[in-house]
Amino acid sequence: MPVKNTPSVSSRPYRDESDLKDMLDMLMVGRLYTNDWHYPHIGEFLFNYFMVACHLDLEVCIRLWHHHSQLVAYAMLGEDPSIDCQVLPEVEWTGLEAQAFSWAVETLAKFSSRFTAEWSDGLVSGVRQDDLKRIEFLENNGFRYRGQFSEVNMLRKLDEPIPQLEIPAECQVLCMAQFDDIADRAAAQRDVWQPWTVGNVSTADYKRFMQLPEYRPDLDVVTLAPDGTIAAYVNGWVDPINSIGDLGPVGARPAFRRQGLTRLALLESLRRLQALGMDRVCISTGIYNTPALNLYSSLGFTVVNRVLDYVQAG
Repeated sequence: MPVKNTPSVSSRPYRDESDLKDMLDMLMVGRLYTNDWHYPHIGEFLFNYFMVACHLDLEVCIRLWHHHSQLVAYAMLGEDPSIDCQVLPEVEWTGLEAQAFSWAVETLAKFSSRFTAEWSDGLVSGVRQDDLKRIEFLENNGFRYRGQFSEVNMLRKLDEPIPQLEIPAECQVLCMAQFDDIADRAAAQRDVWQPWTVGNVSTADYKRFMQLPEYRPDLDVVTLAPDGTIAAYVNGWVDPINSIGDLGPVGARPAFRRQGLTRLALLESLRRLQALGMDRVCISTGIYNTPALNLYSSLGFTVVNRVLDYVQAG
């Protein structure tokens, strides 16, 4: 490919939403020319982007690489701290990965001097268990598998009718196009995920989240408890180029777990993705999250991959 080993690849910081749209397009095109697991789904990416937008500076924490006007790679530094580095197939392993990780280490060093407690751990990079070249790269650069927080990728086809379950009396299954209590939606996110940073979301944050490209209020599905508050929720996402949906985050408030309310939201989400023409849908959870694994398996999801957490020694 003409892009390989060329000095015309340049890098710069993230600027604005036009860059975000280019990043989304890059992920969908990359998936089209590889496979479902070589690149993250745009839904997974957008929520991680949202976390950076909430708590960090996008211009500092995202770096882009272009060949002329084409985006060919990006790196995003997130909390914990973690790095998401994606490179288009035609320029993989031409040196951009090394540039991205060097940038992340330098940026992290600046953060560490200001936020010692929050940024004291080593840099973490997720890697698919079948991506042997990325694993070799990480190990050659001082990363080691820490055996923690590994994620399981699961997939379900949408070529058959989705089961209908009876909704408990006085409960409702709606979407955020029908339910306008954004404050309760943000509160539900906090109740499910705190004390982790993914739960550090205000009402104002969630309003901004709902303005992101590719966010769809009709795919932000909630199950309401009898008192009218959100009991469980599912964020749904669509990749129209590859006809694959994504579900996540998924959660239920502690008082409403093990009552079938998350299952109702998931089934409604599957029906909506199916109606939008998706032929399959992916979902991920922690490898040790047995309740979630059992729930997703019971809905027809099967394990197709696993993401390992590699951490760079200090």
